[in-house]
Amino acid sequence: MRPAQIAVWGALLLGIGCKERSQPRPPDGLAAQAVPTHVDSFVPREVALERFRKGSSPIQTLAGGAPSRDALVRGFLHALETRDTTALRRLVVSRDEFAWIYYPTSPQGLPPYSLNPDLMWFMLVQQGNRGASRAFRDLGGRQLDLAGYRCAEKVREGANTLWGNCLVRWRQEAQADTMSARLFGPILERGGRYKFLSYANKL
Repeated sequence: MRPAQIAVWGALLLGIGCKERSQPRPPDGLAAQAVPTHVDSFVPREVALERFRKGSSPIQTLAGGAPSRDALVRGFLHALETRDTTALRRLVVSRDEFAWIYYPTSPQGLPPYSLNPDLMWFMLVQQGNRGASRAFRDLGGRQLDLAGYRCAEKVREGANTLWGNCLVRWRQEAQADTMSARLFGPILERGGRYKFLSYANKL
């Protein structure tokens, strides 16, 4: 992958450039996980990752999530319909999964970029919480019938596969017209399990 492509994909993963109409609070049960108040960009990557992982145990597989992309997308819509924040939390990567599964092979975390894991996680959490809040505000509690979806981007990073720029089509309640939007961020697959990397969206 060329450096320019990596930069574009990095912006897509972290939700940079999404239009922000407001700064809503996350729904109850989706409050941001611990994020840094200070990031030292001069700490070597290996040291920063060791510090970020402190207190956690090594993992190689995703917990929860879904057994397929289709099931993951349907689970997301169902969680919005039922306003189930616990289900939404199960469908998105955890801090430990980010630390042990996603970050080690992400191009943005490797040289020459070597983006600090604290900063990278902070950006994912902040964008994801804002996206989840917008989704709950605009779609929560309504009947959402999936009409299809398509992910325009697919990349392989070590043992991980990611699909990005996913456009979802759905029918809302009794409406005949189909609506479409990017309702979530990239989808991460590892070992046959699927989770969202973030809920950053373009609603």
